[in-house]
Amino acid sequence: MAERLRRPTMNDVARAAGVSLKSVSRVINDEVGASPETRERVLAAAAELGYRRNDAAHALRRSDGRSASVGLVLEDVSNPFAAVLNRSVERVASAEGSLVLAVSTNADPDREEQLIHRLLARAVDSLVIMSCRRDHSFLEPEVRRGLPVVFIDRPPRKLASPTVRVANGRGGFDATSHLLAHGHRRIAFLGSRPGLYTAEERQRGWARALREAGVTPDPALVWRGRAKGPGDANQAEQAMAEMLDRPDPPSAVFASQNLMAVGVTAELRRRGLQHRIAVVGFDDLALAEVIDPPLTVIAQDPEAIGRIGAQAVFGALAGTPLSKDVVLPVELVVRGSGEIPGPFA
Repeated sequence: MAERLRRPTMNDVARAAGVSLKSVSRVINDEVGASPETRERVLAAAAELGYRRNDAAHALRRSDGRSASVGLVLEDVSNPFAAVLNRSVERVASAEGSLVLAVSTNADPDREEQLIHRLLARAVDSLVIMSCRRDHSFLEPEVRRGLPVVFIDRPPRKLASPTVRVANGRGGFDATSHLLAHGHRRIAFLGSRPGLYTAEERQRGWARALREAGVTPDPALVWRGRAKGPGDANQAEQAMAEMLDRPDPPSAVFASQNLMAVGVTAELRRRGLQHRIAVVGFDDLALAEVIDPPLTVIAQDPEAIGRIGAQAVFGALAGTPLSKDVVLPVELVVRGSGEIPGPFA
């Protein structure tokens, strides 16, 4: 294995620039006290040597002890929803001069706790968490010590900490009401794993809309993902196939997560039923408008969720913490797949 070359230090820069170590420190850390000439010499020497500031060491020397880093905990970075959250948090952090350390839990509660401890060991200034756990009490000591922690998409459990989320129950209600208005009564619900806050709320909205319309929810038309792991389009496709093979299949589907909607539409297309069975998804998709028929969805704004969550932790670092939960609205985006008439239209 080739020997790794030693990184140049501030002492190396000081010797190359012919100035004191203190002068180099002032220039590198953008402090007052260095003349324009000294600043120019130091920067030229640093560029020639390829010097980079050691931010970890710099954080240890800072009077406020901050590392200029944010820990971002996501469920599945391959999901487009999580990817938008990531980019949104990064934009806010970049404007604040901070770096985002993003990790993916793969919807494993134990892995989530381990990753959070690893982020804390790296002295992150704050945490933004999209959680899959049912118990967050292990974070209580950090919150008491003043670490800004904001949950996004799903609230914490056994921990008092603010959350930025959307009106999931309202979205489930609106999606189902839309299908009911087009004459459907056998409306299937496909959602993520049992116990997941967003899926539970969306299912409650689905059930409430049916009950208010005088329709008894059919347990045979409910499918929830596996107990562990992120949502999977292949699972939803198989679940849709099993429902369609029933003697009394659904005439409409509320797919309450973006990958679920992908699996449902794939199975309907495979059977040539995409123009006979109505579908409403939750979360918009990049290609929703070009699917045949275009996909009707309950749209939420992951960019706003990530932005508000990130702004909240930086606000807390500045002394103005988020004092209450933020619940963002959802929007029914009508395109075509949800307008297929049912037998009672």
